[in-house]
Amino acid sequence: MSDRRSPGGLSDVRSHLDAHGLSPNKHFGQNFLTDEGILTQIVDAAEISDADTVLEIGPGTGALTRRLAEKAGRLVAVEIDRGLAALLSEEFAEEPRVEILCADILKTDLYRLFSGELSAARSSGRPSAAVKVVANLPYYITTPILLSLLPETDLFSRFVVMMQREVADRMQASPGSKDYGALTLAVQYYADPRIVTLVPPSAFYPQPDVTSAVLLLERPDTPPVAIDDPDRMFALIRAAFGKRRKTLTNAIAGAPQLGISPEAVKKALAEAGLDPAVRGETLSLADFATLTALL
Repeated sequence: MSDRRSPGGLSDVRSHLDAHGLSPNKHFGQNFLTDEGILTQIVDAAEISDADTVLEIGPGTGALTRRLAEKAGRLVAVEIDRGLAALLSEEFAEEPRVEILCADILKTDLYRLFSGELSAARSSGRPSAAVKVVANLPYYITTPILLSLLPETDLFSRFVVMMQREVADRMQASPGSKDYGALTLAVQYYADPRIVTLVPPSAFYPQPDVTSAVLLLERPDTPPVAIDDPDRMFALIRAAFGKRRKTLTNAIAGAPQLGISPEAVKKALAEAGLDPAVRGETLSLADFATLTALL
């Protein structure tokens, strides 16, 4: 590793940005993490070794990037901000294990980017999931990013991501709670979510208006439910939560894209041992998998 150090504390981040004529970009939702203790907790939760490849999304000024680079065998940091990407490329130019990519993560061909890791895993007989994701996610696109990455079960093995606490609460919610919804079920189908720590606004520059959370998403050893057509199940889930005040029968039968009659829904509910007046927010992932199979 070189002697160049990415800024970590608040004064370091501000002076580093000022020195290069840069400032936080509201368009990209930039809030730079400056708390050294939280940085440590993120890296510890990721459990990185020199055998790991890590994808960092939104490295910003590089405070987390350097810590990850010290542990990972390969680190790819994807930064959409051209100014910050150029700054990081210069700072890590002498680090062969670090690649700074100026790109939109939602438009990046990740299978091509990590083709070497996938090939090595498959040829050695190891499970093919080869990459860990660590990120201080832009809050305005947290959900689209995660819902695009989580289904790639053969590529990503573990996620440690910073997000708005409200969103983290929704991802680890239980049936019947106010935070439980379609997002909960989509996330929990692919991973087991757990909040590692809460992060106050004072841990960032500039300070956001909300409390944040570091969320750990671990892949289960086996899928939580057996389902032949996950897409069909998620269509059913979206219909169930599309109109929360309706009973499940009316919500599903009222979704034209599903093409399911009220009689078919009632029959499936009866076979599943569920009340015909049940609402979607009380059903578990296993309940929705059962209903999908019956319908």
